Amino acid sequence: MGLLDRKKIDEEVWEELEELLISADVGVSTTTKLIDNMKQKAADEDLDGSQVSAALQQEMVNILSIPSREESEEKPSPKVILLVGVNGSGKTTSIAKLAYKMKKEGQSVLLAAADTFRAAAIDQLKKQGERAGVDVIAHQPGADPGAVVYDALQAAKSRYIDNVIIDTAGRLHTKYNLMEELKKVRRVAAKLDETAPHEVILVLDATTGQNGLSQAKYFTQAVGVTGIFLAKLDGTAKGGIVLAICDELSVPIQLIGIGEGLEDMVSFEAKAFVEALCS
Repeated sequence: MGLLDRKKIDEEVWEELEELLISADVGVSTTTKLIDNMKQKAADEDLDGSQVSAALQQEMVNILSIPSREESEEKPSPKVILLVGVNGSGKTTSIAKLAYKMKKEGQSVLLAAADTFRAAAIDQLKKQGERAGVDVIAHQPGADPGAVVYDALQAAKSRYIDNVIIDTAGRLHTKYNLMEELKKVRRVAAKLDETAPHEVILVLDATTGQNGLSQAKYFTQAVGVTGIFLAKLDGTAKGGIVLAICDELSVPIQLIGIGEGLEDMVSFEAKAFVEALCS
């Protein structure tokens, strides 16, 4: 952030910094908190511009450094992962990337096509399953998503599969119905294993901006999101909204999608992310 190259930090600089953070989708509440903290720190410690810049970046890293849910030593069999997110967020591609990574690490994976409302969603998941080299359990369009999940988990147990990744519907224009279906899918998984789902990953489009925070709130309230997969973080997307999500919801960012290829996924590193955001 070039404006912090200045030695003297005045009110104009703080206002410009505030605008920069908001334009990077950090969110008004989190931006205000960051600026207030930095003003206080700069006054208390008589910091110059470069010191404020370093302190600001460290504060952002602190906000983003939320530990992931601790896994028990006893591995669930299978491990059930629920993928949620609105249509168009990159959910199906993200599922393929996750499955591909697991398979590469020597784990077996089964996909469940529980987005039964759109025939296209089932077809897309089947294609992505082929890409990643994993099987997909699917029913006809319009089928009960819970029945798909039940069959997938039964198949996984009989085949001794390590991981089941469940795709879910993502129509936000009927929020109530969508969230009720997600809760039902969660209940079905818990019937076969009371600790399931073991992870609920929300796929967020990095270009979504402020809408990403409201999406995160809806899904967290409905199904208890345990981590975020930030998709489409390539090109112009800054993805600053994850700061607001971590700050307000305390949900960790786990993975980042950086392209269309199966290997275009990396684990989230708070320091590297902040450096890119502030460059």
